[in-house]
Amino acid sequence: MIFKFKMRIIEFLKDVRVELKKVSWPARQETVKLTGVVILMSVIVAAFLGLLDFGFVTLLNKLLF
Repeated sequence: MIFKFKMRIIEFLKDVRVELKKVSWPARQETVKLTGVVILMSVIVAAFLGLLDFGFVTLLNKLLF
């Protein structure tokens, strides 16, 4: 039972290695550029959601108090 489990893990890791060789990895410059885009978009979305939250809290405070 344990032997079969170990063999399945070894086979899985071999398959992973084969698949990783097929991957087209981006160049460093492209990775840095796209990382910057992701960070910028995250900041923009966080600011937007923060403003919405602030607006809703302010509105609720005016309505309730």
